[in-house]
Amino acid sequence: MTIRVLLADDQALLRATFRLLLDSDPGIEVVGEASTGLEAVRRARSDQADVVLMDIRMPDMDGIEATRRITADEALAGVKVLVLTTFETDDLVVSALRAGASGFLGKGVDPGSLLAAIRTVAAGEQLLSPAATRSLIERVLSQTDPATLVAAPGLADLTDREREITRLVGAGMSNTEIAAQLFISPATAKTHVNRAMMKTGARDRAQLVVLAYESGLVRPGGQ
Repeated sequence: MTIRVLLADDQALLRATFRLLLDSDPGIEVVGEASTGLEAVRRARSDQADVVLMDIRMPDMDGIEATRRITADEALAGVKVLVLTTFETDDLVVSALRAGASGFLGKGVDPGSLLAAIRTVAAGEQLLSPAATRSLIERVLSQTDPATLVAAPGLADLTDREREITRLVGAGMSNTEIAAQLFISPATAKTHVNRAMMKTGARDRAQLVVLAYESGLVRPGGQ
């Protein structure tokens, strides 16, 4: 199945470069381009994109707000957002994930990794980010006073096993790694992850990771 991608970046040259790269992959099709955040929100629906490759710094509306609007729109429930930006700072990483982005990459990423990132985000199976993102999430979210931790919707409805698996997802483990640690099959691990996302309202693993930290289920170092 071909992955339909919308390119959202205010620089025409960069959009043209990304289009050449993505169109070289037979499994990926660029279905549209947007030069502003507002246009990205509109075209995410009209172009029926599967993945939006989203810049952060754009006119009219930045990529964080555009991501928030796309992920909050029930009509766009299947659309994934992969944030690609020059500004790889702690606060932007967390803001992008909180807004509902499925991943965060720097524009210096190599072509092969970008293509792989789009496929992974489209599959909705894991958090995509630079290797440092896990530590960035830990460092930024752990600065919150424990007294201000949020009560995540649906967290109380999780079974003990689902809470345990949510904690492991928050620690950055894949389904295969979770399965090995808990002596279950990867398919069973995936089922538990999907149930946890459904109960908590998380769109994907990225949001489940943020939820695990914001609720205090996971602390720095995976505690």
